[in-house]
Amino acid sequence: MPRLILLILILIAGTVRTQAQTPMQRIQADGNTGNNNMLNQGGHYENGSNGHLTWGRDSTARKKGKEIPIGQFQWRIDERLGTVIEAENNDTVVHNFQNFNLTDGYTGQYTILGNLGSPRINRIFLNREEQENFIFVQPFSHFRNSLSDFRFTNTKSPITNLAYHKLGSNQKGEDRVRAYFATNINKLSGIGFKLDYLYGRGYYNSQQNSMFGATVYGYHRGERYNMHAYFNANHMKMAENGGIENDAYIEDPQSFQSSYSSSDIPVMLDATWNRNDEQTYYITNRYHLGFNRDIPVPDSLKPKPPTEKELLLNLSDSIRNILNNDSVARMAAVDSLMKDWQNSIVTPQEFVPVTSLIHTLDVRRLEHEYIGRSDTRKFYTNHFYGNPLDVRDETKGLSVRNTLGISQCEGFSKWAQMGLTAFASHTFRSYTLPELAGPDSTTMKKWKENDITVGGELSRAKGKLINYNVNGEFWLIGEYAGDFKVDGNVKLNIKTKKQDSIKVRQDSIQVDLFGNIHHRKPGFYMRHYHSQFTWWDNTNLDRELRTRIQGRISYSRTKTALTVGLENVTNYTHFAMDNTLSGTDSTSTNPNDYSRNVCVRQYGKNVQVFSAMLEQNFKLGPVHWDNEVTYQKSSNQRVLPLPQLNVYTNLYLLFRVAKVLRVQLGGDMRYYTSYYAPDYSPSIGQFATQDESFSRIKIGNYPIINVYANLHLKNCRIYVGVNHVNAGSGHAFWAPHYAINPLTFRFGLSWNFFN
Repeated sequence: MPRLILLILILIAGTVRTQAQTPMQRIQADGNTGNNNMLNQGGHYENGSNGHLTWGRDSTARKKGKEIPIGQFQWRIDERLGTVIEAENNDTVVHNFQNFNLTDGYTGQYTILGNLGSPRINRIFLNREEQENFIFVQPFSHFRNSLSDFRFTNTKSPITNLAYHKLGSNQKGEDRVRAYFATNINKLSGIGFKLDYLYGRGYYNSQQNSMFGATVYGYHRGERYNMHAYFNANHMKMAENGGIENDAYIEDPQSFQSSYSSSDIPVMLDATWNRNDEQTYYITNRYHLGFNRDIPVPDSLKPKPPTEKELLLNLSDSIRNILNNDSVARMAAVDSLMKDWQNSIVTPQEFVPVTSLIHTLDVRRLEHEYIGRSDTRKFYTNHFYGNPLDVRDETKGLSVRNTLGISQCEGFSKWAQMGLTAFASHTFRSYTLPELAGPDSTTMKKWKENDITVGGELSRAKGKLINYNVNGEFWLIGEYAGDFKVDGNVKLNIKTKKQDSIKVRQDSIQVDLFGNIHHRKPGFYMRHYHSQFTWWDNTNLDRELRTRIQGRISYSRTKTALTVGLENVTNYTHFAMDNTLSGTDSTSTNPNDYSRNVCVRQYGKNVQVFSAMLEQNFKLGPVHWDNEVTYQKSSNQRVLPLPQLNVYTNLYLLFRVAKVLRVQLGGDMRYYTSYYAPDYSPSIGQFATQDESFSRIKIGNYPIINVYANLHLKNCRIYVGVNHVNAGSGHAFWAPHYAINPLTFRFGLSWNFFN
């Protein structure tokens, strides 16, 4: 009986926890209630549901005057299914920051109209984006925020980035102000916004751009539920001048009795504007179904079993005295306490998603206006209705897409080495255009379209050597019934080791393969567009078939990358100028000798484009020389004109002052061979092939040289530079009749604040 009473007292005393704790128990004691989070070697919490470090208000944060934690990671999402795609933060790139605000792109790949934020089109055909349904906003890719490119941010502490870019004077120059803010609500959720204001006065008359964009976002990335929400609104207003009246003002200024500054050169249009307002409302939800499994713990982190002395230390003195005199009871007590200790050990677990349920809602709105307050009857060939001295063409578009998907997750077992997703979408679209209701009256007519599509995706994203993604979509019902598209890519990452005299260096060879087949009906505005000067209803356009294969190989040790691609297009559909000779000389290239019209054309045969891009960077001490050379060949230069060679080269010194100031000092050059560059049509705000019925104009074979100093100190980036230092006589045009700005000075500042 005394032994039984003693054992009961021991069991009661066993409820008192031993002081020994596992590392996982210590994490939970710090306030982390989730059982799927582990402490990594850096001392940060790592979320097992997505494998990323997540930052909240951790214990490293301090009050005013003390240390503030700095750190963030960013990602993009797939628009259709909301799949997370890892991404770098391009908005805080230090290297070549002086090129961030250039409308022609970081490496000068775009044809533009000259002013900041103007419409643009990529001269590298394989880098052009597929045409959207709302075509009017697509040429403003330099300014507008696209959901596919937007970066969500998870940050240790709230971050604010303010940037200001200035070019030229207050009378002719350009200004851009950008602000970005991101903060975490907790370790798994965050919110933020981006504001962007651009105003370019222009160095030529009637060339002003005024644009404002605002983006608000939020996200939650939990182990079971994921959500991304995004709202964006852009207001873009651009003055149209139709180009300069005579190219000789640029090519041969000595032929004029008086000298002309850029603002004195006559232009074709004034008091004419294109305005675009677009909004995007987007939310994607993903819920994971799965199970919990134990996390393997290294022996070094496993708690050591307590000794007999440590187990008995928690008992009262009276009980220990009894046990010391009774070896049988002592053995029974130790066994009981050891079982209690083993039961108190919490095995760390992680949630393993097996199946995901997905819903995505994507709503987009567009309002486009063309406004004219001057006499344009000599500029345009046709006039279909209304007062040509008071023009206000308008069209509206609305798109609502709902997508439901179910996904089998990758990696939930050793047999699940890839993810498999199936989805179905319904898309409603409506468009509004003017319709003739009488001899000189119009009414607004609405077109409505509905589509139902099904699709699937096969992917692997967690492989060490090879990852891939193959997805396809088929249009079952609606306006685009019978269309389909298939996209696929494969990524290989091969690690190589090289023995140096001092150490072993590890390099990598990255191989990316890409291919697609798109069989699509031309979009609504390619089939229908009505305005005072432009009108078409193309009901007999055939489907366009695009097939592409492309590969890229890069070697980190030699800083070399080679991209080769081939694309075949059947029934290539594009905008083309259809001008009318108003003068007497059909060989003239003077814009005053023609009136203009734009139309949609479709080339019924095949057009092939071959492209090869070599990126090669050299370094010798502080001297760096970066190069990007692209060769491309179009099988039909009349239908699809392209420059054969596009070159970007950047020679600079890179060094540090007092180990804290990073200095990049140098100059770069953009150059492309001459070709019949696409013309620009103000009536629709799009680039179009030149009218081959008359003499055409070649653009290119002219270097554009800039010099700069790019500085980085702690959280501040600054650049100063001079654009077009070789300005003077020559064929200095971006597009037919749209001249390059003269020599200009520019300045930029970007500052990060953490609080």
